Amino acid sequence: AAVCMAAAVGKALPDLLGPDGEDASGVAHPGLPWAGCTVLAADADTLRRIRDKAAAKDQMFIVDMPGQAQTSRVYDEYLGLVAGTRSDELEYLAVSVVGPRSAVDRLVGGLPLLR
Repeated sequence: AAVCMAAAVGKALPDLLGPDGEDASGVAHPGLPWAGCTVLAADADTLRRIRDKAAAKDQMFIVDMPGQAQTSRVYDEYLGLVAGTRSDELEYLAVSVVGPRSAVDRLVGGLPLLR
């Protein structure tokens, strides 16, 4: 889930990635998010609350992964399943929130790191 979320965030916010780097041996390393990435643990209800609160704020970018993403083998099937499900019935497996650090921290501050 984290890789899928990162891909969606990277596509939508390409300026979030820092410049490529090179090590002392001359080997190139692609740029990583300059803001950092933290993977936190939460149950489905908490993910929904975080997503809903983030969606109500300005300057927040949200990527979510509903359960339909994991049960579908074909992307069009996923889109069809999501289209046939009301927002309040979606169960989220993952939510990514990008925004001002203080606002994001208020949303996720009490969550533990995923281990």
